[in-house]
Amino acid sequence: MKRLSLALGLALALALGGYIGFAEIASGIGGAGLGVLAVIAFHPIQMIFSALAWQVLLVSPAPGLIAFTGLRWIREGVNNLLPVAQIGGEVVGARLLRRHGVSLAAGGASVTVDLTIEFLTQVLFTSIGFSLLITGPHEPGIVPWAIGAVALGVAVVALMVAAQRFGLFQILERSLVRLAKRGPAWSSLGEVAGLDSAIKAVYSSPTRLVWSCLYHLISWLLGGLEVMLALLFVGASVDFREGLIIESLGQAFRAVGFAIPGSLGVQEGGFIIACGLFGVSPQAAIELSLLKRIREVALGIPALAAWQVIETRPMVSRSGGAGQDAGLSGRSLMS
Repeated sequence: MKRLSLALGLALALALGGYIGFAEIASGIGGAGLGVLAVIAFHPIQMIFSALAWQVLLVSPAPGLIAFTGLRWIREGVNNLLPVAQIGGEVVGARLLRRHGVSLAAGGASVTVDLTIEFLTQVLFTSIGFSLLITGPHEPGIVPWAIGAVALGVAVVALMVAAQRFGLFQILERSLVRLAKRGPAWSSLGEVAGLDSAIKAVYSSPTRLVWSCLYHLISWLLGGLEVMLALLFVGASVDFREGLIIESLGQAFRAVGFAIPGSLGVQEGGFIIACGLFGVSPQAAIELSLLKRIREVALGIPALAAWQVIETRPMVSRSGGAGQDAGLSGRSLMS
C-alpha cells in the first residue's frame, strides 16, 4: 500500500513538473541562490515554538528547551523523510524521551496530546486562512468549501480527544503490557503502564493546554512568513495576509494527503491552487513547494543521522547502570 501511494504521489508530482517544465523550475530554484539557505535557516524558529508546545505538556520533570528542540527536529525528520504516515516521529520522540529520564507512559502521553493540539491549531490556522480569504475580493463560492473543511477538521479533532479521554489508550495500554510479559525482547513495553492516566492528567491542566495551543499557533503563523520569504526568492511577491492564506491552504492539502509519503504531489497541487488565488504562477508555486522540500531534506537527513547515533548508544538507567532497550526498535520504523 505504501509503495502504491508513493507511486501515485510521484506520478502526480512528475506530471505537474512536466506540465510546467522541469528546465524552467530548475532555473527558478537556481535563481533563488542563497535564498535556499535563508528558507532552511528560518525553519528552526518554527521548531523552537513547536518544541515549547510539546515541552509544556510534560507533567513530569521535563528536559530543557535545547533537548526538546533536538527531539522535535528528529520527529520532523522521521515524519518528513520516512514512509511512516507522518506519525512515526511521535513514536521516536516518546522513545527518545526515555533517555532523559521520562517514562514511556509520560512521554507517550505528551506526544499524543501534542499531536492532537498541533492538529487542532492547524484547523484553527486553516480557519484563519479561510476567514482572510472570504473577507477579500475573491470568488464567494469558496465559502461553503471553507465551512465544510473547517467543520471536518473540528470533527476529527473532537473524535481524537474523545478517544483519548474515554478509553482508547486504556485498551492499547493493556495490550502492550500483556505483550511485555512475553519475553525480554518486549519487556520495555511494560513501561507503557499508566499511559491512559498520564494522558488524562495532561488534559486536566487547562493552563498547559492553552500554552501549548499558543505556541503551536505561533509556529503555524510563522509559516506565512516562510511563504513570503520563499516566494520572494523565486521572483513572486505576496504580503503577509496572502502568505498566511497560501500556507494555511497548502498545509491543509498536505494533511489531506497524509497517506502518501511526504504528501508527494498533493502538496504541489495544493500550492498551485492556493497561489493561483493571488496571481502567483504555477511555476512559482511549484518552486515554493520544492524550496520547502529542500528544507525538509537539508534538515531531515542530519536529524535521521543524529537519531541513529543516539540509538546506538546504550541507555543509562535511572539507577546509573547501562542497558539496551530491545523494544520499539527504531529500525522497525524504516522496514
